Amino acid sequence: MRDDSPILAVDGVSLRFGGVRALTDVSFAVRPGEIFSIIGPNGAGKTSMVNCVSGRYRPTEGRIAFDGADITRLGPNRRAGLGIGRTFQNLALFGHMSVLDNIMVGRHHLLKAGFLRGMLYWLGGAQQEELAHRREVEEIIDFLEIQAVRKAMAGTLPYGLRKRVELARAVALKPKLILLDEPMAGMNLEEKEDMARFITDLNAEWGMTVLMIEHDMGVVMDISHRVMVLDFGRKIAEGLPEEVMAHPEVRRAYLGEDLPEPAAESVTA
Repeated sequence: MRDDSPILAVDGVSLRFGGVRALTDVSFAVRPGEIFSIIGPNGAGKTSMVNCVSGRYRPTEGRIAFDGADITRLGPNRRAGLGIGRTFQNLALFGHMSVLDNIMVGRHHLLKAGFLRGMLYWLGGAQQEELAHRREVEEIIDFLEIQAVRKAMAGTLPYGLRKRVELARAVALKPKLILLDEPMAGMNLEEKEDMARFITDLNAEWGMTVLMIEHDMGVVMDISHRVMVLDFGRKIAEGLPEEVMAHPEVRRAYLGEDLPEPAAESVTA
């Protein structure tokens, strides 16, 4: 981590749907350059929290700041323009489009050629701009090792490759912060190992800060710098992975048992 000032600050966020509370007074901060994971049992509010950060949901209460600016009331497109990218728990690819075209969609907000320049494709600079974007997309394709399927229709690919294409599309946005909603769900062991490697390389080599939801505790323990735990929409722990997993509230949430409390001085509940 290069800087202690947060790239993302969530302060007292609550989210209600009618009489149902999905989140209650959740606060946390993500520092630049870290992999920050959110874990918790099913229905704990993890995806609701990511949806609040991405702009898909607007919190009922609380404030969200990105790079020091209040983004609580901004829509998803504005947040993408500021540098927040995301993947989805359920794949959201265009199945009838090629892998290359799906990834190019991720760069739409970076296109600067307007309507008139687009009409004058050859003379107005739009061609050069498209070629530059394609070069960057090809770099992403090489990085994620999907060269062999770059021209294939996304809908025809095996599940693990489609998850990789969706990651590529999120990376194409050139985000400062990338939100990954269960990036390894449904994958076999080899696919999980590949995805974990890509995520750590994006973080270490490409400088992307990662906010990740993941159920695989082995992956969380291996690659996360810090972990936050939600249960029934409330934060019950936050800290280093090994400390959080030893915390009695976390063990109760996952195991449903009262266990002896280990020493975990740096964990905040």
